Order: sequence, then C-alpha cells, then structure tokens
Amino acid sequence: MIELTRFNETKFTLNAEIIEMVEETPDTVITLTTGKKIIVKESRQEVANLVKLYKYEVYSGKILE
Repeated sequence: MIELTRFNETKFTLNAEIIEMVEETPDTVITLTTGKKIIVKESRQEVANLVKLYKYEVYSGKILE
C-alpha cells in the first residue's frame, strides 16, 4: 500500500498491486486495473518510487522509513 494525496489535500492509501498505468497529462493520473482513474498531487516519478519502495519492503521483509 502506498500513501498518496488528492488535489483537495486529503491523503489516502492505494493498493500498489492494482496500478496499471501512471501518466502525467500534466496532472498525474493513475489508472487502476479496474479502469478507475485517480488524479494525485505526486509526480509520476514519485508514484513510481513509492511503488518500488513498497515492493522492496514486501519482497525483502525489511521496513524502510
């Protein structure tokens, strides 16, 4: 799970396993495997880094902060 921010400043947690695509149009739009689209304040690269960190923690068993 990764923590992201909507444009109204509310934070939410997203299951990184259901992300299909992340694009900047110029806003960052995350498309889920369900077809739902979410617009977030984080950049495409920030989302990618959060997913990489999440996957590292899951597969290595180490928690990074």
